Amino acid sequence: MKRLTVIHIAITLLLVAVLFDFFHSAGNTQKANAAENNDPSKLMVLWTSGDRDVALKMVYMYTYNAKKNNWWDEVRFVIWGPSSLLLSVDKELQDYIKKMKEEGVVIEACKACADMYGVSDKLTELGIDVKYMGKPVTDMLKSGWISMTF
Repeated sequence: MKRLTVIHIAITLLLVAVLFDFFHSAGNTQKANAAENNDPSKLMVLWTSGDRDVALKMVYMYTYNAKKNNWWDEVRFVIWGPSSLLLSVDKELQDYIKKMKEEGVVIEACKACADMYGVSDKLTELGIDVKYMGKPVTDMLKSGWISMTF
């Protein structure tokens, strides 16, 4: 009888060890998968402000330097809302966009917003990819892109 009890205890301990190892490994796999999805090397700058000073003295300067100095592997600049109207009429901002593109910043603008301001064609002429951005922005956020919004 004692021998059966010892065997039961040994089997129980073995089972606990196996289950612990299984759940511990599963947790580490989930953490690793989460880390893979969260890619801190990708930056999305969401520019919504119609304020010229904010654009020149913060948004554009940081975005440009972030790519130029390799602070981030990928930098996407999304023009959304009133910023599309400001960009359509401001030559200095337009020239800065060209400079960012030359550095490798991906420039995109929200078509719904640009259409509301009647500037989609102007932004397209500037070489900006004008498209509906709700889904792409959502996908970037869900896949762990770091985002900055101005």
